[in-house]
Amino acid sequence: MATTAAHPRSGPKLIIEPRLYTPRWLSPVVSVGAIVVALILGGGVIAAVGGDPLAIYAHIARAAFGNLGVFSDTLVIATPLILVGLACSLAFRMKLWNIGAEGQFYMGALGASAVILAGWVPEGTPQPIALGIMALAGIAAGAFWGLIPGLLKAKLKVSEIISTLMMNYIAIQLVNYFVFGVWSDSGFQMSKVFPKMAWLPKLGDYAKEVPLFRGLTTHFGLVFALIAVVIVWYILYRSRWGYEIRLIGDNPRAAEYAGIDIVKNSVLVLVTSGALAGLAGMSEISGVVHRLQGAISSGYGFTGIIIAWLAKLNPIVVILVSVLFGGLILAGREIQPAGVPRLIQGIILFMLIASDVLLRYRVRIARA
Repeated sequence: MATTAAHPRSGPKLIIEPRLYTPRWLSPVVSVGAIVVALILGGGVIAAVGGDPLAIYAHIARAAFGNLGVFSDTLVIATPLILVGLACSLAFRMKLWNIGAEGQFYMGALGASAVILAGWVPEGTPQPIALGIMALAGIAAGAFWGLIPGLLKAKLKVSEIISTLMMNYIAIQLVNYFVFGVWSDSGFQMSKVFPKMAWLPKLGDYAKEVPLFRGLTTHFGLVFALIAVVIVWYILYRSRWGYEIRLIGDNPRAAEYAGIDIVKNSVLVLVTSGALAGLAGMSEISGVVHRLQGAISSGYGFTGIIIAWLAKLNPIVVILVSVLFGGLILAGREIQPAGVPRLIQGIILFMLIASDVLLRYRVRIARA
C-alpha cells in the first residue's frame, strides 16, 4: 500500500504583486494617509526634542486659518505656490522632471523688475498697462529659463533633472548680481521701491468701498493663479495637446507610434512650465515685495514639487494643497524651533514617494 508524506502546513505569506487596475478612490486615500502618517512622525520628532506636538499643530491652524486676516495672509503665500505647483504638475504629467521652478521663479521676478527698473515702462503709465507688461516680461523670462533645458534634452539628451537643478543657482546669482550692483539702492542689497503703478492691487486697497476688506493683504496675483489653473486644466483634459502630453507621460512608445512629436512637446512643456513659474515670480515681486531683492522666495519652487505630487498632478487640487502649505509656511514663522515646517514638508514628501508603492502594487496575505 503506497503512502505519501504529508507536507507541513506553511504559515501566511505576504505577497506584493503589480496592480492590474488602480481604483480611482485609492489615490486620494493614499495621499491623505501619507499626510496623516507624516504628521504623526513629525509629532514624534517634535516630542523627542521636548516640544508639544498638539500645541504646535493647534497653533499652526490658528495662525493660518484662525480668522479672515490671517487667512488672507495665507492666500498671499498660496498664490505663488499655486503657480509653481501648476508648473511642476504640467511637466511631471509628461514625465519631465522640472526641478528648476525655483530658478524660473527668480527669472520671472527679474524680468518683471527689469521693465520697471530699466525705465522701459515710464513712470505714469496706467497701472493695468504697467502690470500687463510686467506679467508678460515675467512669463517670457521664466519661459526662456525653461527653454534652455528643453533644448538640451531635445537636442543633446541632457537630463532635465540635472540641467534644471543647476540653473536654479545661476538664476539666483544672476538676481544677486543686479541687486548687489546694477540696481542696488544706495548700496543696499535690494533695488529701490517700484512706483505704485507697478504694485498689484490688494483687497485692502478697496476698504473704503468694502469695509470688510480693511487690512486684507490678498492681492490680484491670486486672480492670475486661478486663471492659470483653469487654463492648465483645460489644456490637460480638454485639448489635443493635453492628450498628447498625457499619452507621452503614460506610454512614450505608443505616443511615438501614433506620430506624436515627443521632442517638440518636451520643449513646449518645459517652456510652458517655466512661464508659469515666471508668472509666480512676477506676482510675488509686484504683489508683496515691491522691489527686487535676493530673498524673494521661501523655497517656493521646491515646495511646488511637493504640492504637485500631493495633488496627484491635478490642477484643481493644486489650489487646496497650496493653501494648506501656505498656512504651514505662514504659521511656521512663529514656531520655535523654526525648522518645524520644513521638517513636516520633508516628511510629507518622503511619505508621498513611499506611498506610491501602494498605487503600483497591492499587498495581500495568503496561505500556501
